[in-house]
Amino acid sequence: MQMSIIPPTKNGYSYLEVVSTIQKAIRRGDEKNALFFSVEVVESGKDEALWRRLKVISSEDVGLATLSTPAILESLHVAYKEAKKQKKLSKPERLMITHAVLLLCRCKKSRLVDWVTCSIFPNHGEDLLPIPDYAFDMHTSKGRRMGRDLRHFAEHGAILNNHKKQPLEDQYKMEAIEVLEKKQKK
Repeated sequence: MQMSIIPPTKNGYSYLEVVSTIQKAIRRGDEKNALFFSVEVVESGKDEALWRRLKVISSEDVGLATLSTPAILESLHVAYKEAKKQKKLSKPERLMITHAVLLLCRCKKSRLVDWVTCSIFPNHGEDLLPIPDYAFDMHTSKGRRMGRDLRHFAEHGAILNNHKKQPLEDQYKMEAIEVLEKKQKK
C-alpha cells in the first residue's frame, strides 16, 4: 500500500507537525501557538480538516470537564460555513475559528474520555460480560418470564445514580405507575 504524502502548509511547515502543535498548544492553554498554527492550516486551504481536529480535541482533551464544548464547536462550525458562503471581503468566518480555538485553550480539560476509549475498545470481546440482572424487566422477554412487572421496573429498573430529584417527582412517579397499571389491565 502506497502512503500518500501530505504537502507542506502554505509557509512550508510539515502539516502533521502543525496539527500536532495545535493539539499540544490547546492542551497547555498556549493560545498564541494554537491560534498561529490554526491560521496556518486555514490559510493552507484545510479549514475543514481543522474543524474535524478541533472536534476530536473537544472529546480527547476536554471531554467531561466542560460538557458544552462539542455543542458549541458544532454551532461555531455551522456559523463558520454560513459566513464563508457569503464570501465577504472582511472574512467574518475567521471569528468562529478564533472563538473555537480560544474556547478549547481556556476551558477545563480532562483526558478521561480518551483514556477510557483507549482502554475499552481494543480488547472488546475478549472477556465477555454477562447481562446484569437489573437489565431483565418488563421490557425484555426474560424479564417478563421472571414475572417482572411495572412495579418491579419502577423499584429496580428505573434506578438512577447521580440522581437530582426534581420537585413533585415522587408524586408524578406514583401517578404514572397507577395510570400504566390500569392501562395494562385493560
